[in-house]
Amino acid sequence: MAVPAAELRRACRQAWEPVFARARRAVVFLDAASAEALHWSCGGAGELLAAGALAVRALPAEAAAGAARAVFVVSGALRGGAAAAVRGVLGRGTVRHCVLVSGGEAEGGDSAELEETLQRWMAEGGRAEVMRRGPPLLAPVSAELCLLPALAALFPPLPCPGGPGPAEVGLGALPAELRAAVRALVAELDSLFTALGLREESFAVGVLSRVLAAELASYGPARNRRRTATSKASVVFVDRTLDLAGAVGHHGENLAEKILSVLPKLPGHKTDVMVNMIELTALQTTDKTWNIIAPGCLAQPNDAAAKALWESFMNLKQKEAVMEARRHLVEAASRENLPIKMSMGRVTPEQLSSYIQLFRNNLKALENHCGLLQLVLAVVQTLKHPQTSKWDNFLAFERLLLQTIGESEMPSVLNQLLPMIKSYNERTKDDYTCEDFLVLLVYMYSIVGELKSGKELDTAEEEVKKALVKVICDEPEPSPLLQKITGCDSLLNLTSQKATNAVDVIFRSLRDISRARMHMKQFNSIHNAGSNTHQASYKPLLKQIVEEICNPDRPDPVDIEHMSSGLTDLLKTGFSMFMKVNRPHPGDHPLLIIFMVGGVTVSEVKMVKDLVATRKPGMQVMVLSSALLTPHSAVELLFATDHLQPDSDI
Repeated sequence: MAVPAAELRRACRQAWEPVFARARRAVVFLDAASAEALHWSCGGAGELLAAGALAVRALPAEAAAGAARAVFVVSGALRGGAAAAVRGVLGRGTVRHCVLVSGGEAEGGDSAELEETLQRWMAEGGRAEVMRRGPPLLAPVSAELCLLPALAALFPPLPCPGGPGPAEVGLGALPAELRAAVRALVAELDSLFTALGLREESFAVGVLSRVLAAELASYGPARNRRRTATSKASVVFVDRTLDLAGAVGHHGENLAEKILSVLPKLPGHKTDVMVNMIELTALQTTDKTWNIIAPGCLAQPNDAAAKALWESFMNLKQKEAVMEARRHLVEAASRENLPIKMSMGRVTPEQLSSYIQLFRNNLKALENHCGLLQLVLAVVQTLKHPQTSKWDNFLAFERLLLQTIGESEMPSVLNQLLPMIKSYNERTKDDYTCEDFLVLLVYMYSIVGELKSGKELDTAEEEVKKALVKVICDEPEPSPLLQKITGCDSLLNLTSQKATNAVDVIFRSLRDISRARMHMKQFNSIHNAGSNTHQASYKPLLKQIVEEICNPDRPDPVDIEHMSSGLTDLLKTGFSMFMKVNRPHPGDHPLLIIFMVGGVTVSEVKMVKDLVATRKPGMQVMVLSSALLTPHSAVELLFATDHLQPDSDI
């Protein structure tokens, strides 16, 4: 039996039950990843306060607990920065009884040893209790998509020229911080599959995915679980770096993707955004003080109507999703007997705003439909946002690049890009910023595949590099993304040399991106060159993988590698070379779990769902990932200088 969405929601909530049970008359401290998981799975701090918590605070905390009881929720093991933050609170002396709810085996031994450590950090006579979570702290963003916020920085390393092939890279060859992230992810997946009662076969596409699948297949607790679990599933790990065009591209007409890309992020969150709620108040909308009103957000797990509307934003085309927003608003207004004038035809942001105004002076209606109003306000603000009109420009330019890449060599494409790189004083609102060019460059190098290196390419790249360095140095204030890429937090620290060094690193990475699929036999291209009758197009790697999994002829996958979990599997694989033995195939089981290592986009989740529904209707599908990507967040993961640094803040 496959796992229904309700089972997944239950597992997400189950992770929080030990916290709710111990929250009464305590101050609850959460790290950022735990807070994000609580936000999407249970609705946020309100659930903890309803369970009797005195207050909910962020870790690291700036003040003492101010109460005798404290509950600490950390998303991983208690080490590094998490250990320092907990010790900082306990060292202030007011806590007499503390509970630690953590995942993974903490450095420093078992629960008893950890309790002793916590007691040492407290004043004399303090009591400590350590609890291991069951399922991991997941953020269920939609019915088919769950994220692991604790691993948001996980990203596959890019291939180096002359480096080892995929089969030669094992866990021991990875940097220490990436090894720790792999071990953490394997433990988290095992605890999730335990909660769901799954017996999985592991498959991999890509170097880091291969390491992850092999570790999960051979992980002791997972092998024990697979002996008794009854529900079968295929887990396919896919490296994000094999197709970065999918991460930075502006694909089609998805409203959720646009909302997540253009609205500002909620403080401390990687996924959800801030929705300006001032339209529902009597304040002037021109006020610079709009931030005195708490922002709205997209996660509404306890509001059935708002949840249904969010699912339609994820799954429908923009035009249909906006009409759905209007329908939900009209129905809500009718239920509250508000004087709504229904109009047909095209939905405009102004029309949606006028409907929202009806709720403004009716506190009961506001309370009943608060979640719905936050989502519709997010639509209004996205449709009016200047970045939204730029989205269509990007889409048109990406289509042009697909044609040009098919007809010309890379140096020619770079030369065409050069005149468009303009410094701050020369740009209009429609021109591309420095960050926009990084998005386009990643798209180009990922699409084109392995490059013919030579003097012509070197010269073209040097010209683009010079132009980018000039643009970076001419910015009046480096954006948050540029600060992370250059390692300079202000213009005072930013020298031409630092900008040059950062751009050199970016172009080395771009060359590595173009090599990412060089070991692939079946999935070595994501570009359809086009012909006299068809335009050139992008063929997403994930689409190729899912089509292969759902192929009714069930051919032996070439690039989807099965990772055996023991002697039986190895014998089966070996015998299949000279006997008629069915090798494990990712399409064999009623549940398909795709894990995108390094992040996934809304468009990709929808594409996977639609493909499986069409090609193999009896199969259920679930997408898991470390992050939900937007074009700029993908560029940050690729190029930011502090990416997945070891957590050594003890």
